[in-house]
Amino acid sequence: QVQLVESGGGLVQAGGSLRLSCAASGRYYMGWFRQAPGKERDFVAAISWSGSNTYYSTSVKCRFTISRDNAKNTVYLQMNSLKPEDTAVYYCAAALKGDLRTAVAYDYWGPGTQVTVSS
Repeated sequence: QVQLVESGGGLVQAGGSLRLSCAASGRYYMGWFRQAPGKERDFVAAISWSGSNTYYSTSVKCRFTISRDNAKNTVYLQMNSLKPEDTAVYYCAAALKGDLRTAVAYDYWGPGTQVTVSS
């Protein structure tokens, strides 16, 4: 059983930055998803276990960066140039295989952390 815990969410003004962290152990692909009120859970970014392969949704590419430090068992999501439409609960997830852009590929999920971007 893998336990995931996100941290680093909060309230930030548009144009600001936040860094989310997710504590996780094991050789998993790791992903970040987000869910705004009344909307589906959407893919944000994913990273291979080695960190050599990363994947992004078109809405965050060039603004967000996913990375991992396996020595610290931690995955990060650096979010820059934040926009009000980035407001959502952000979830960290772990997968062994599958299409990393889809939620069904992930076996474990964290409880989520709220990110609110004010205009």
